[in-house]
Amino acid sequence: MQSIIKLLILLISSVVFSQTTISGKVTDSKNQPILGANVYLDGTYDGDTTNDLGEFSFSTETTGAQRLIISYLSYETKTIAGEVSTLNNLNIILKEDMETLDAVVISAGTFEANDNSKVSVLKPLDVVTTASALGDFVGALQTLPGTSTVAEDGRLFVRGGDANETQIFIDGIRVFTPFSPTANNIPTRGRYSPFLFDGITFSTGGYSAEYGNALSSVLLLNTIDEPDQEKTDIGIMTVGASLGRTEKWDKSSLSVNASYINLAPYLAVFSDRNDWEKPYEGAQGEAVFRQKLNSGMLKFYAAFDVSDFDLTQDDINITEGVRYKLNNKNFYANTSYHGVLGSGWSMQTGLSYTIGRTDVNVVGSDIASDENSAHMKLKLKKRFNSRFKLNFGVEHLTTQFDERFSDDSFNAAYGFNNNNTGLFLESDIVFSKNLALKVGMRGDNYALSDAFKVAPRASIAYKTSENSQLSLAYGDFYQNANSSVLKFDSDIETQHTKHYIMNYQFVNDGRIFRAEVYRKDYDNLVKFDTEFESFDSNYDNSGSGFAQGLDLFWRDNSSIKNLDYWLSYSFLDTERDYRNYPTKAQPSFANTHNFSAVAKYWIEDWKSQVGFSYTFASGRPYNNPNTTDFLGEMTKSYNSISLNWAYLLSPQKILYLSVNNVLGFKNINGYQYANTPDMNGNFNRRTIRPAADQFFFIGFFWTISEDGTDNQLDNL
Repeated sequence: MQSIIKLLILLISSVVFSQTTISGKVTDSKNQPILGANVYLDGTYDGDTTNDLGEFSFSTETTGAQRLIISYLSYETKTIAGEVSTLNNLNIILKEDMETLDAVVISAGTFEANDNSKVSVLKPLDVVTTASALGDFVGALQTLPGTSTVAEDGRLFVRGGDANETQIFIDGIRVFTPFSPTANNIPTRGRYSPFLFDGITFSTGGYSAEYGNALSSVLLLNTIDEPDQEKTDIGIMTVGASLGRTEKWDKSSLSVNASYINLAPYLAVFSDRNDWEKPYEGAQGEAVFRQKLNSGMLKFYAAFDVSDFDLTQDDINITEGVRYKLNNKNFYANTSYHGVLGSGWSMQTGLSYTIGRTDVNVVGSDIASDENSAHMKLKLKKRFNSRFKLNFGVEHLTTQFDERFSDDSFNAAYGFNNNNTGLFLESDIVFSKNLALKVGMRGDNYALSDAFKVAPRASIAYKTSENSQLSLAYGDFYQNANSSVLKFDSDIETQHTKHYIMNYQFVNDGRIFRAEVYRKDYDNLVKFDTEFESFDSNYDNSGSGFAQGLDLFWRDNSSIKNLDYWLSYSFLDTERDYRNYPTKAQPSFANTHNFSAVAKYWIEDWKSQVGFSYTFASGRPYNNPNTTDFLGEMTKSYNSISLNWAYLLSPQKILYLSVNNVLGFKNINGYQYANTPDMNGNFNRRTIRPAADQFFFIGFFWTISEDGTDNQLDNL
């Protein structure tokens, strides 16, 4: 019996003496103990939880090289590798995890419309519920500060830049022809329906080194990753009809939308100032296919649209007016992949291809143009920790543009082949929850001008209080000349601008306030010596300019129950010497003052959402040949009030009504002067008014879905 007891004692002693004690103390960066941190050996059940002094201690039989894991909520997980015998009396400091804290966010020049963003100025549904937008995402963005009101155009004019200086991307891949072509004084619309997008980033300056060939702005559209359910959407409108369907499977989904627009019935009731031989008719279709893979998401997006119209517009120099016929066909396809590679690495890659064909006949002259463009991109991201991330990548853009002109006495062909290759490198450095830095460099090889341009960019943000922060941004930006120039002179150099931005932002309890001042300096702008770009023009890069101003934005969706509203104001001081300008002047597309007010109110008893939008813009310069001042006179101010009403007939049926410019303000887009003076030496003029002072819209929208409650109110 005694021998058995001795044996047991010997066995117990050998076990006890073979165990190793692991101990230490866990504190934060301010040397304060962390209570409740988990400390354990990776792959074992051996571990402990720190006490109120931050101390831990446990024993293990494991030997050799091991990994000690220390983790705690809101702090970065730390790993210590070493021999078990050395893992004692440790002093461990955990750093705060910047991704789980209310950390500073770089916001200079950027507006987010994303439910997943830390700070969203707009929500996705705002793009299509704004009364003045008429379902166009560009129309909603024009209520934000930094944009100019150019009612006859319909595109984005940002901070003194013309509309060609803004580039649009879908899932990170370039869109080459985002707007449908149109006639003079008839605003265009974006080609792509907002219904398939859930994230929008609108950058008015100082944007990431990832994006190039844009002097003023980038607009990033992200398609929905995962639809919530299967459904069918049906729309019947005063201008046409729409149909959408979403299907879901285990790891994939497909969403399709199609619409048909015909303005003939509408114009039969509400005629406008144009003499329509064939009112606008168009068809659009889009599809998004999503496939979940083991470590990422593959998306395929495709969109087509066709449009056709024929009209005659008044012209002071042509008695019978200007006959303008247009037929356009456009197809865009985009494939993108975003996945995790492991060890903190991720990859994003994609390819887009655009085919566009436009046939125009103006006063008997035929102009046919074809554009084929592609964008290939590869981006890699390394997350070292929550404080340091590195992005780098390469992209290639190619465009082939051909145009043919013919009339009774002249035939000609023009065009160009353009290839741009870009490299970018950018890092995000978070020093603390109060201080963050983004610094990057971009290099682009512009093949046509045989030039390699290097563009440094940097942004820094400092959190001044719990709810406010200050951001600064700087960047160099380059862009090719427009196709209207390159088709005649493909050797023209790239244009250049510098951005300087300071931003203050306050966010608290459903309220956001932004104030931003900026300065842009332009050089190498394209100039020519004829009335319009032409084959016989002389082109050079002697143009220059500047733009500076102040943007203010306020949004509040919590002070008054069921009311959501925002206010924006922009002051713009800009001059440029470009195109055929004889001297530097405020360009004809620039308003000095722009103000927008948008409100949406849900009335429970009426089961309705009512909306209101007001837009004010000071006059724009125009040239009066009866004076010696170039662009020396101003149009009167622009005013427009729009209203909309969405009424739920039942949970899945909506009646929607909207009226633009409900008070019928007599806005003026500009003036056209006679080519020759009258007998008194004066040049007569006609006023250029919008084609219609008001626009009325009525639609019925019906959703058929699995849960029986989903509807299209978010899409209206």
